[in-house]
Amino acid sequence: MGAPDLTRDQLVELVRKIMADHGTEEEVDRLVEILEANVPHPRVLNLIYHHDMEGFTDGLTAEEVVDTALSYTPLAP
Repeated sequence: MGAPDLTRDQLVELVRKIMADHGTEEEVDRLVEILEANVPHPRVLNLIYHHDMEGFTDGLTAEEVVDTALSYTPLAP
């Protein structure tokens, strides 16, 4: 991964900041880059903004986003 590995708690806090959408667009984009570099889920932003596209009927909490993103394993070819 391109950034230092973050703990689960650090990832949860990062997702909370992204969900709150505080800061400039550049600041939020940087948080997204850090998140994407630290989880294996290729569509982690869908878990935050488009949960229905990932099969969830209700919005996810920051903890649920992180747990789902960390537990992702790609299908074998």
